[in-house]
Amino acid sequence: MAKYGPLEDKLVVLIGGSGFLGTHVAQELLERGARLRVADRHPEKAWNLRPLAQLGQLQFARCNVSDKRSVETAMQGADAAVYLVGSFSGDLNALQARGAGWAAEAAAANGAPSFVYVSALGADPDSDSGYAATKGEGERLVLAAFPKATVVRPSVLFGEDDSFVNMFAGLIEKLPVLPVFGAQAKLQPLWVDDAAEAIANALADPRQHDGKTYEIAGPEAIGMLELHERIAKAQGRKRHFVAVPDALSAIFAALPLTPMNSDQWKMLKGGNVPSSKLPGLKALGVTPKPLALFLDRWMTRYRKHGRFGDKRELA
Repeated sequence: MAKYGPLEDKLVVLIGGSGFLGTHVAQELLERGARLRVADRHPEKAWNLRPLAQLGQLQFARCNVSDKRSVETAMQGADAAVYLVGSFSGDLNALQARGAGWAAEAAAANGAPSFVYVSALGADPDSDSGYAATKGEGERLVLAAFPKATVVRPSVLFGEDDSFVNMFAGLIEKLPVLPVFGAQAKLQPLWVDDAAEAIANALADPRQHDGKTYEIAGPEAIGMLELHERIAKAQGRKRHFVAVPDALSAIFAALPLTPMNSDQWKMLKGGNVPSSKLPGLKALGVTPKPLALFLDRWMTRYRKHGRFGDKRELA
């Protein structure tokens, strides 16, 4: 059922809108009757959204956030915008900071009443992590250009189509013994649709949320080792997990062609939980759902006999 309200017929630009979070934000906004422009280097990745939109409700634009003119063109006519670009590789300053500042400047020039910058837990311009530092710098540039912007700092996101839980699930399916990096590090995984709802709520009520920073996370803190154990149990598999010492993890992360780089390791080691110094999902009108609500159902395809297997029989 449509959630028409303040965003109905408003043009919302999603910079980086073809990514995992972006497509879920798009779905939430389409349900609210907003008109969307998905601006991305590869907008075709979001073409699966087309059946969800009414005629004239959805537009795709090619946008390179490293090019100021490209960003300004994508932002033309915007009533609101969300900057969703995030990466652990490439020119992080261009992707997560400078491009965000340009988008905020263009939103201000268009007279848009709301702008949301998607940052990350742990964002800090003085961090020794390039990812966290450029997210922190992005916050600074956005607020300098658009002082009433809303900043959301999400925890690690999960969803049926994510690259987080599914990455571990694929490894657990195949390997009887698995190393665990940052075994005691705590995460508060956030369901991607809860994050999308929070962002849409911020856009819909800028007077309530403008100029504020929110740390948004799931309802429970889970250690990395416990997360692996939960996934294995949901698959119905017996697995042996080996906690890797931090020193060895750091060396592994520094090697080329590994699934985790040094930035990701630094953020994992530091944990991915809110500081409790900033408002969270409740202030954005969202009650977060736990991973446990979904995990058993999502792991069926990883079980020994798929949907026909009995998860109670350990493989």
